[in-house]
Amino acid sequence: MTLVAPKLPSVAALDVERKEEDYYTSSKEDRFRSFASCEYDGQIYMTMQDFLESITEENPRPRIGRFKLRGEQVVNMLNNTPPRKKGSKNFFRSVLGRGIISYTEYLFLLCILTKPKGGFQVAFKMFDRDGNQRVDKKEFLLMEEIFRMKSERSVDDSDFVVQETTLLRYFFGSKGRETLDFNTFCQFMDNLQTEVLELEFMEFSKGMPTISEGDFAQVLLRYTQIDEDEKQSYFARVKDKIRHETGISFDEFRNFFQFLNNLDDFEIVMKMYTFADQSISQAEFERAVQVTTGHQLAPHLVDTVFQIFDKDGDGKLSQKEFIGVMKNRIHRGFREHLKSPVGWSGFKACVKHEIKYSV
Repeated sequence: MTLVAPKLPSVAALDVERKEEDYYTSSKEDRFRSFASCEYDGQIYMTMQDFLESITEENPRPRIGRFKLRGEQVVNMLNNTPPRKKGSKNFFRSVLGRGIISYTEYLFLLCILTKPKGGFQVAFKMFDRDGNQRVDKKEFLLMEEIFRMKSERSVDDSDFVVQETTLLRYFFGSKGRETLDFNTFCQFMDNLQTEVLELEFMEFSKGMPTISEGDFAQVLLRYTQIDEDEKQSYFARVKDKIRHETGISFDEFRNFFQFLNNLDDFEIVMKMYTFADQSISQAEFERAVQVTTGHQLAPHLVDTVFQIFDKDGDGKLSQKEFIGVMKNRIHRGFREHLKSPVGWSGFKACVKHEIKYSV
């Protein structure tokens, strides 16, 4: 079987009225197009910098058209790929504009950002089709072939071949013969999550070791469907109720957002604690987090979360509102009209959804 890369539809195709169930993928496709700054051989690519900005910024940097790459420039980009043994939490920032990723890789990376650590094994098994505990280049590319095969507007196998990208070079080496074991795959996923969280934290920390509780509220309510006027009431509530700022460190910040990646399991646990979506106390919240993740959140961070969402001042949290808002936050607004998959099968459901509605 010839492996081919999936084409994005033409610009004209985007003008066709979309079905409501296509919202999830089409919004991602639109975002990819708006941030992708490069074009090569008729296809659109993101740089590593484009990807990071698409995750952390509302709008792309102003530009006139896309930069059309030449063959020798792509070769230089690929040769610039750091060796995998030097993989770190700065991989994307170390490459920035000197590397490219495809649309399907963009979808794959977005899935990684929302998966709990417990779901990394499921993700690995999705790629390890022969069950030998290693993922080779063919298995990885097969996921892209599945995207193409499931597309309503599929293209001929002879249309074009796979273009090597920075991510493929990083995973499988210059000759494409290297493989990924679970530990390496897991480390890449963890590093990517940490790198994006560091960027968001550093935007407010300005080089300091902590951010304020008010800054935390701003980060937390990003990408949610709360309108700006209502957000200001949330921020004002935090300012009024937290008189003495303790500050939130990066480790506390990261622990909280890693907990959010377990939100579906947290929701299940809370339904065991309460009935009819009753409001919950801080003690109940902390206990549910510990059951879900095996870790405790910093008490003053939990108190900050309650101050953000405690509208009536009764010291309790509306779990329905909290979970609803946070689901939009962790998916960065892409799942506005959709329910998230529940439990450890989250990554599998995410990939299946991408395959079903890939264009």
